[in-house]
Amino acid sequence: MVEKISLSLLPDNTTISEDGMIVFAGVRADDLAKEYGTPLFVYDEEHIRQRCREAVNAFPEGVSYAAKAFLSKAMASLAYEEGMGLDVATMGEAYVALQAGVPARKLTLHGNNKSFDELQYAMDKGIGKIVIDSFDEIAKIEQLFSAGDTPIKALIRITPGVEAHTHEYITTGEEDSKFGFTLSTGLAEKAIDIVNNSKAIELMGIHAHIGSQVFTEESFRRSTEMLAELANRFSLPELCVGGGLGVPYLNDESSISIAEWGAIVRKVCEERGVTAEITAEPGRSIVASAAVTLYTIGTIKELEGIRTYVAVDGGMHDNPRPALYGSGYETFLARDTDSERDMPITLVGKHCESGDVLVRNGSIPSSAAIGDLLVTPVTGAYGHSMGSNYNKVLRPAVVFVKSGQAELVIRREGLEDLLTTDMG
Repeated sequence: MVEKISLSLLPDNTTISEDGMIVFAGVRADDLAKEYGTPLFVYDEEHIRQRCREAVNAFPEGVSYAAKAFLSKAMASLAYEEGMGLDVATMGEAYVALQAGVPARKLTLHGNNKSFDELQYAMDKGIGKIVIDSFDEIAKIEQLFSAGDTPIKALIRITPGVEAHTHEYITTGEEDSKFGFTLSTGLAEKAIDIVNNSKAIELMGIHAHIGSQVFTEESFRRSTEMLAELANRFSLPELCVGGGLGVPYLNDESSISIAEWGAIVRKVCEERGVTAEITAEPGRSIVASAAVTLYTIGTIKELEGIRTYVAVDGGMHDNPRPALYGSGYETFLARDTDSERDMPITLVGKHCESGDVLVRNGSIPSSAAIGDLLVTPVTGAYGHSMGSNYNKVLRPAVVFVKSGQAELVIRREGLEDLLTTDMG
């Protein structure tokens, strides 16, 4: 027998009805599937709001939601309503945030290869800060700046050389990285000196992000120690520790909370006499466990003595993380949440790819049948945002649920959407 799904992986306001059906913030999964179809992303709105409030309390001097984890107008508005700014990585993310009514001054523009157009957009719109990532970027800003312009506020991204103990594709703080200015080689100090003497840039502080899915307290502690020393040396007004707090995806995983992360950072800064404002940019930890994805089982293929494949109507187009990173997920039947999951399976999608695997070593009740609703939890981050139209599939809808009501925040694509940019 395989253990039941851990309810700790599910959104905060999840319950189980008398007939066994999973219920999200008062809305049954089968009712959601009937009204909106599958695949379907279901977000618990109050869960997101609670994590936003926790982040604001953990970093009261300033905290921004890392929009790349999941962005829509509804999400941008929610984060801003709860007191967060937004970390945007492209002009497109900035545009969505602005269209949602988030003031430009509450945006921080990231990116390791910002174009002239993106930098000009930031200057024209009055985006609050940019995070400078290279010497070339400094030169671009200098070229765009004209006498009489207001200097653009900026942080300098530091590569502290801290191992984050995570997947190599989401490690960003080690010395061999495309991001930022390396601390150990002196490039960080050189960048600070150049920007301090620039008429086009007002240096606000430094920033670092050591990676994503970081579970070790020591990684955060060591990174903060190195940034604290640099902030003190140059008397900079802001020290941004980025994000990267790990989130449990499997029954046997655990992580520290946002509040505990903030306490670690504050303690290090207090011990080192940091006078700069301490800010942060969480993303995954705000939205990941707030959502689940609902699928419909279409095929159950048993290969005797090998494995059982269960195919659903989604796949790597709505969750590419398993294909990209080998990420693990749990899975269970919506109608049978509280049962033992006694049938080992490999959960796959509908794409023409052998790598289209959502859960390689999963399990569900042996009563599973064609047409059953299947749930994968902790899909609120980097599922929809990294999704695609591969094989010309239609990207799923997204709903927010709250107090027994569902709100469609991103509609399901239709076939006509596939030709929106096709000029043939």
